Amino acid sequence: MERFLLISIGAVFGANLRYWISDLVNQRWQNDFPMGTFMVNLVGCFILSFFMTLTADRFIIDPRLRLFFTVGFLGAFTTFSTYSFESINLISNGQLGLGLINLFGSAVLGGLVAVLAVYLAKLI
Repeated sequence: MERFLLISIGAVFGANLRYWISDLVNQRWQNDFPMGTFMVNLVGCFILSFFMTLTADRFIIDPRLRLFFTVGFLGAFTTFSTYSFESINLISNGQLGLGLINLFGSAVLGGLVAVLAVYLAKLI
């Protein structure tokens, strides 16, 4: 039950932060491209990779904190299901280029950002 509560509490914060950031970014860059989700996914890739590298290589933390942050907070913060839906929606609405940029851009840039995060975390 403790794990369930830790994940749930983390998810509340992660989901709300995702909504706030996505909304803020989408208001700033109003166009057909889902920039808010794109940005949240890249930030989430970086934070998760950085955190997991630090806590595996440099710092020992309570497993409950790791569960709260990675599964709860970051699990709700990142938006893979939304990203997939928005990409397919763009493609089915005739915006093949934007759909493919979102679909592959998030994956490729997310991977590159994760590599950068691991590198930076190992420097600490």
